[in-house]
Parts: sequence; structure tokens; C-alpha cells
Amino acid sequence: MLTPEKIKKYNNEIISRISAFMNFNSDFITSEIIDELVDECGVDRKYAFSLVLASACYMNIDEDEEDREMFENYFPEMIHYIKKEDYDCDPYYKNIKVTPVKEGNWEFREATIKPYELIPFDDLKEFDDGRIIPQVAFFDTEFPYPVIFENSVEWMLVTPNEVETMRDAIKIAKGKVATYGLGLGYFPYMTSIMDEVESVTVVEKDPVVIDIFKRYILPQFPNKEKVKVVCADAFEYAKEVAPKENFDYIYADTWHDPSDGVEMFEKFKALEHLCPNTRFEYWIEKTMKHYM
Repeated sequence: MLTPEKIKKYNNEIISRISAFMNFNSDFITSEIIDELVDECGVDRKYAFSLVLASACYMNIDEDEEDREMFENYFPEMIHYIKKEDYDCDPYYKNIKVTPVKEGNWEFREATIKPYELIPFDDLKEFDDGRIIPQVAFFDTEFPYPVIFENSVEWMLVTPNEVETMRDAIKIAKGKVATYGLGLGYFPYMTSIMDEVESVTVVEKDPVVIDIFKRYILPQFPNKEKVKVVCADAFEYAKEVAPKENFDYIYADTWHDPSDGVEMFEKFKALEHLCPNTRFEYWIEKTMKHYM
């Protein structure tokens, strides 16, 4: 039986184990492993993937009672078996074509998620009983996605994680919108095609990212006239400019994950009072609050 003490322990343990696997072994699980398990044991692919992932996370669900309890109460809500066709109809993926380009230390091109590679999927999911469960996913085929590399390291990208974690924030955008952080333009693309959105101001401090966006991505926006890109530090802009602009909605996304995001999140929250009539939303806010 799950007790509050066990839930607290399992919450920390599942996040720790899954984070370690994703950081060091995210592509360990292969089609061959899953196919063999499906054929020999007669289980479906999601359950087969769950079994292999549990084993790879050093869980002994056959002999260890706590491991089995954690597996049964966390894994079904944690793992999502997603399909390429689920995202082929997404307007950004459907309409933005990637032209490979390399400039200095920067490179813009497509990369690929491997079949059965474990990927982050959505913000933490909180349950009434206190469980806090990370959301992860896998494809059973390759999945191409656009990415900017800096010194051969992925820097900005649009994967299903971006799609899912921004979905709710995009739905409520309206009027005069601003976003802190450009990335590859998923948020400005999706909000600019909405009839409810009058304009989208993007605040980005990196001129190289802005240049790539303006030359290779923005021209493909159907409503590019709605989008304005400002090269500025987001915190300075939030303090000095945003209060004068009367934005209806501001979305902040200047971090990569909670390790660099918590401090920025808290700084932005402290500036909300400067725009009392503006609605604010933050990327992966639930995850951020878990680490605070």
C-alpha cells in the first residue's frame, strides 16, 4: 500500500533514476530488444519498454517489493508510446522546412530521435495522492526534428517535448503577446497563426540565433507580419520596456531545464508586479517548482 512516506520516497527516487538513465543511456533500448520481448512474452510494446527501462534503472520488480510497487504505481502514468503521425499534422512540423546551414560554431539542421530512445515528454504530473511523476516517451520509428548546434552540442530544438510542454500556454494566448526566449520559434509560430493573437514580440539576446531565425525560419511563417524580434536581455526588457507595452500575455522560456531555470523563474516572478494587467505563464513551471 502506498503511504505518504513511501510516496515521498518514490517521488524522489523515480525522478533520480529516470534522470540518470536519460543523461547517460537514453538510447540503450533498441528495436531488437523490444521485438524479442514482445514475441517471446506476448506483451505489448509499451509494457515491454517499461520492463526494459525498469531493469536498466536497476529495479528488480520480481524480487524487490518496493521496486515492484514503484513500477506498478508510477510507470503506467509515466511512459507514453507516441507515433510520428501524431506530430506530422502539427502546423510547425508540417510547414517549417529545415535548410541545413553552418556558420562559425553554429549549425542549423535536422537531427533524429532513435526508435525506443527515451525522451522527455511533458511537465511533471501531480496526483491527488501526492505522487509526482515525470513524463517521458518513446517512438517505435525514427523521428526527425530541427535543431541548432553550438560547438556540436544541441542548443535549441523542437521535439515533442516542446510541443507538449507549450500546448496549454499556447491555447490561452490572446491579444498583444510577448515571449522571452526565441529558440527555434515554436511558440511564436503557433501563437501568430491564432486569430485571437494580435501580435507576438520575441525577446532574444543571442544575435546569431536571431539571424538564423530571421533568414531561415521566419520567412516560412504564414503570419510573419505579426512577429517582431527584439535583441535584448529578457530581464532588462521585463524591467524597463514591458511595463510600457501593455502586453496582454507574456510567456517566459529562457532556460534549458530546472538546473538553470529555477533562478531565472524566480527573477521573472519577482517582476510580475510591473505589469499588473498582464497574464504570465512559464515553461515547465510545475517541474521548476518541484526543485525550489
